[in-house]
Amino acid sequence: MKKEAFPEDIRLVHTETMAMRWGDMDAMMHVNNTVYFRYMEQARIGWIETWGVGTTAMDAEGPVIANASCRFKRPLKYPGGVEVRVYAGRIGRSSLPTFYEMRRTDDPETIYATGDALFVWLNNVTGKPAAFPDTVRRRLEAQA
Repeated sequence: MKKEAFPEDIRLVHTETMAMRWGDMDAMMHVNNTVYFRYMEQARIGWIETWGVGTTAMDAEGPVIANASCRFKRPLKYPGGVEVRVYAGRIGRSSLPTFYEMRRTDDPETIYATGDALFVWLNNVTGKPAAFPDTVRRRLEAQA
């Protein structure tokens, strides 16, 4: 894990498994690079849903992604399952860096892609970052 140059103080906070779909592939017959971001997104949302908070723009506050990246190591090919491991970094006042590893469920020792995303807790009325609510901060700190 540390060979990827992720920060040393990250912690595994969630694992999500999902099926690759035929439509995830592109003309090169491997999963399209944009879909890797969908896999990370789905795992991240699965984790956020365990917090018991809102995740839509209809809520007064909630998480948004400030930036995201992906490093492709090996092509994922249909059929199969993808396991996405979500790691969290140091919690800031209103932001949290997250890191991802993607593996095939039938090849769990091989990392097919890694990624990261910075998410920010946003006040949806003002459009500005807001401090994490105490309930969310407690939940995140408990996972440390």
